[in-house]
Amino acid sequence: MGNVTDTVKALIIVNVLFFVGTMVTGDVAYKLFSLYYFDSPNFKIWQPITHMFMHGSIMHILFNMYGLWAFGSPLEQRWGRNKFLFFYFSAGIGAALIHTLVNYYQVESVTTALLEAGWSQSNVTDFLTTGTGGSNRVLETVSQDKINTMFSAFNTPAVGASGAIYGVLVAFGLMFPNVALMLMFIPVPIKAKYFIPLIILGDLIFGITGSPFGIAHWAHIGGALFGFVMAYYWKKNSFNDRRWD
Repeated sequence: MGNVTDTVKALIIVNVLFFVGTMVTGDVAYKLFSLYYFDSPNFKIWQPITHMFMHGSIMHILFNMYGLWAFGSPLEQRWGRNKFLFFYFSAGIGAALIHTLVNYYQVESVTTALLEAGWSQSNVTDFLTTGTGGSNRVLETVSQDKINTMFSAFNTPAVGASGAIYGVLVAFGLMFPNVALMLMFIPVPIKAKYFIPLIILGDLIFGITGSPFGIAHWAHIGGALFGFVMAYYWKKNSFNDRRWD
């Protein structure tokens, strides 16, 4: 984990520019570039890519850019610019896909339950877009928590490079499994091949049980999954880097 490489540096600069632009324009940029549910009126076709450059706070962007520098630079040095860029964006789009699929399940499963409990389709649509729906008698069969989950899945946008970074983390663990990592919240060095699966397991647990922090854990898992498939394939098949020149 040495000096920052050129492509990683460019990605960090673009992320910072997006963050500053969001601070200046506020909700305008946030609604335009964050990743909304595909059936939301706020969804735009470019959001599966642009959401990777959006961040909700200074700590959010700092952690992600640290991960991009620390783990992305060694990968770029090993793979080269074009291969690294393909990997990074593929992992980020894969994260968006898994995140969207989970949201789709949450929206559709609760919608079905509400329809069976007596709401009409227009009641459901009104609730998703305005927060007001049909009769509260549905609470006898559909819990308020499930209804809130559906509303959040439909209306809460995903932001951040975390999905792509998780892909980078997994690839780093595959390429440099025995590198000892010293992180601020772990007082002793721990090898990448142990640490990275541990944090992914944590995301899986929080994704299943529900996160109290509003973190898109399934996006992390999606980025890690797509990153693992690509990095594992390239490592096992000694991928010809000259194809990426």
